[in-house]
Amino acid sequence: MVPTLDDTIAAIASAPGGAARGVVRISGPSTREVCDAFFTPSEPDNWQQTHSARRHTGTWQLDRDPGPPLQLPVELYLWPTPRSYTGQPAAELHTVGSPPVLERLLAELLTRGPRMARAGEFTLRAFLAGRIDLVQAEAVLGVIEAEDHRELEIALRQLAGGLSGPLATLRTTLIDLLADLEAGLDFADEDIEFVSREERGNRLKLLQSELATIRRQAHDRSESSGRRRVVIAGLPNAGKSTLLNALTGQSLALTSPLSGTTRDTVSAEVDFDGVRLELVDTAGWETSSENGIAEIEQLAQQQRDAQLAPAALIVWCTAADATDSQHLARDLRARRQLEDRGTPLLPILTRADLATTPPSAAPCLSAVTGDGLDAFRTAVVDALSGGGNVDLNLVGSTTARSGDALRRAQLALDNAAELEEELLVAVEIREALGELAVVLGTVYTDDVLDRVFSRFCIGK
Repeated sequence: MVPTLDDTIAAIASAPGGAARGVVRISGPSTREVCDAFFTPSEPDNWQQTHSARRHTGTWQLDRDPGPPLQLPVELYLWPTPRSYTGQPAAELHTVGSPPVLERLLAELLTRGPRMARAGEFTLRAFLAGRIDLVQAEAVLGVIEAEDHRELEIALRQLAGGLSGPLATLRTTLIDLLADLEAGLDFADEDIEFVSREERGNRLKLLQSELATIRRQAHDRSESSGRRRVVIAGLPNAGKSTLLNALTGQSLALTSPLSGTTRDTVSAEVDFDGVRLELVDTAGWETSSENGIAEIEQLAQQQRDAQLAPAALIVWCTAADATDSQHLARDLRARRQLEDRGTPLLPILTRADLATTPPSAAPCLSAVTGDGLDAFRTAVVDALSGGGNVDLNLVGSTTARSGDALRRAQLALDNAAELEEELLVAVEIREALGELAVVLGTVYTDDVLDRVFSRFCIGK
């Protein structure tokens, strides 16, 4: 059940435990009156004349029994009008982050009229006031639950409209097309054509493509475990296992001067500049035509291929000390085979400590001396981010909730593209619009809101 918006609510908004600063949040019609009962501003005139968002310093009165009231130094951020996060008068009280102090402060607040906020109620009020849509509300939870920089970046992008913007644009374009179709239906008896069949088909085709892209990226997000897989590949004895050991600081993979030491794949979790990755070391690249591969080696190659399929990035290792022309030709052929897969590939030169001349054709490093490892980590993160070209990834909760609605919207558009009769096309477009409205939260039920906001913590 959606709670009433006429109540004033309050809750501790900072993380549990002690800290340098704690936050208590208030929202509702009587926010200003509640603050007046406790807050003594350092500049009373500015406090009384505040008509827009502003920070105020002063003291907050905490009763003590026995003894005189305690005057607690605070910073009070006041939004006296509906131009706030929740779309209501709101305030944030910043003071020392002592849990007993914050709990006492909240307890006294609740005696003056506000009630305890429910889980996610501040963000729910923001949604109900139209300050954010349902997709952005889920992004707030994504920010709270992010476990690394990449997940935080995805959530912040979604909060800023990374999904809402494309969906809203798609919805607006559909509404325009529907308006043209219905105008034509209204004037069916007159020789007026608002949209030709060819133009309608072209517009629907574009809309189908845009929605398919959003669905594909949502599916990719749902398949993600939060860690992106980086596969280390190369010809035998290219220093792949030594590189894995150097990056993890552990002797996880066997190393040897002999070619083909690695048979089984070895993986490890690492963190590069806040990005969580799964590094996978694979067997040296061979084909059945090379060196008469034995059965055990063929199994190793099959394991390698299985690891390459879900890789977000392939690091191709070429030994910097390799000079044999046939070896280099095989290395180039193998690398091009991988490039044909379409998976992003980062070529590097390894074993730089053994090279007789300093190579310059690709990023160069030595896993033995550590030279170039920091630059390599940066190059991996840059390659995974697409050099700044960011895909539309979604917060996991949005993916789970919106997947079926987006599928039904796609089906409706596909049906519309196949139909000839304008009236039936209009019906399918209305169906697609309804499903997009479900995703954005333009239409909703109490069950949907409960499912989304019950996962929030109190104070958010």
